[in-house]
Amino acid sequence: MEFLSKTDFEAVCDKPTLEVINQANDDNMSRAERYAIEEVSSYLRSRYDIAQAYSRTGDERNQQLVMITCDIALYHLVAWLPKRIGFEIREVRYNQAINWLRDVQKGNATPDIPVKTNEQGEDIGTPVVFGGLDKATYMW
Repeated sequence: MEFLSKTDFEAVCDKPTLEVINQANDDNMSRAERYAIEEVSSYLRSRYDIAQAYSRTGDERNQQLVMITCDIALYHLVAWLPKRIGFEIREVRYNQAINWLRDVQKGNATPDIPVKTNEQGEDIGTPVVFGGLDKATYMW
């Protein structure tokens, strides 16, 4: 795992449950993390610099991004379990994460994540640009 640590998962899931969900295989956890990162990125990549957001470590990371990435990864891990043990709470948290991502897409929520910029440092992820041309006067 690169972006998330086991302690991040323990904030949204207790240790014994995490061991059962993980099936004592860290490869499962890493694979689920990659799935979750791609799923989150698909919602945010049009406006935010996702590569930069996911390259941060420790306390530099956006904690909301950490939490929803954990929730989505755990949702995918639970889907691999026989009879989907503990699926109900994971599904609720997954749906909450997706709703938050949709709010970010709509502009109803604004996370502290770096926005996309060009070489001059100008924001290029904002979908609406304000301004206009100089007023035209047609008097000769």
